[in-house]
Amino acid sequence: MRALSIVVLILTLNAFIPQPPGHAEQTPSPNNTGICAASASNQMRTTLYFGLSHPSGSISESQWQAFLRNEVTPRFPNGLTVWEANGQWRRADGHIGRERAKVLLLVHEENASVRSAIADIVGVYKRAFRQESVLWETAPVCAAF
Repeated sequence: MRALSIVVLILTLNAFIPQPPGHAEQTPSPNNTGICAASASNQMRTTLYFGLSHPSGSISESQWQAFLRNEVTPRFPNGLTVWEANGQWRRADGHIGRERAKVLLLVHEENASVRSAIADIVGVYKRAFRQESVLWETAPVCAAF
């Protein structure tokens, strides 16, 4: 039992000891060349979460469809996916807020014009529907179409 304790202690301490230069573990990411299968390519996946409530009510399905048609599709005509969700968050006053949401998933190249298009979509939505925020997450992925 004492030997096991010593092994555990050594392994724990080793996790906190700085490693020499060049020894850092390499964790492959989809943006590294050669990680994606031959039929896939390095892409980015952006997921946007749009709340459907605003100070004077809710955003209707027809309002959402108009926003999707007029703002999102022209910027991402190659395709997108949308689904409905229920979200919650801690409001500034400490209470839990809940609302219906639309989740928009985009798979795209990584470049300044795409980032700008996404920022434009978020900005238009926030202004049009008086939203405090739109949650935006982006991660590298391998994708095949």
